[in-house]
Amino acid sequence: MEKIKLAIADDHKIFRNGLKATLEDCTDFDLVLEASNGKQLLAMLATVTPDVILMDIKMPEMDGIQTTAQVKQLYGKIKVLALSMFNEDKYIVDMMKAGASGYLLKNAEPEEIINAVSTVFLKDYYFNEHLSITLIKQLAGNTPTGIGTQTLADFNEREIEVLRLVCKEYSNQEIADKICLSVRTVEGYRARLFEKTRSKNLVGLVIFAIKTGIINV
Repeated sequence: MEKIKLAIADDHKIFRNGLKATLEDCTDFDLVLEASNGKQLLAMLATVTPDVILMDIKMPEMDGIQTTAQVKQLYGKIKVLALSMFNEDKYIVDMMKAGASGYLLKNAEPEEIINAVSTVFLKDYYFNEHLSITLIKQLAGNTPTGIGTQTLADFNEREIEVLRLVCKEYSNQEIADKICLSVRTVEGYRARLFEKTRSKNLVGLVIFAIKTGIINV
């Protein structure tokens, strides 16, 4: 397998250096760029394309939430993994809505960071216990999420099956192998799920799945 190309966006040089040391211990990773703020990162992405960006939230010039939204708009295939000292629900939900694929605290163990990067690259999303609880709390509090009002009656059995597997963090290839479909067909199902639930990202799909009982928490 080719090395996973990584980028770091964080305004604290000491933290960047510590994170670099952690990542460089893993032979599966290749750190291709680092930036101290969102604007610098976006400028550098014009010439270097990482697979995964480790993104801080509080940065000068342009914060992580704004930067993540821009990255996903301009470079949709790049995955963003939030890495922040803030564990408030608002920051987590805002980053996920902006298009982040996961959220870690900066005091996470090196093993969890390495696992999260690999999971995001291979399966598109990384969910830990804290992130899952935050999404559940959002649902319980009836926070607006932009998802549609469809019921299970609006989905066929195959769509529900794909949705259940997506929420379990299966990649498109893993879903295809499990239910004997082509990857392209699975991609088509995922696209229809986003359209039917009016979800912009996996946050909306997960909340819809919980609300309708497709998955249990």
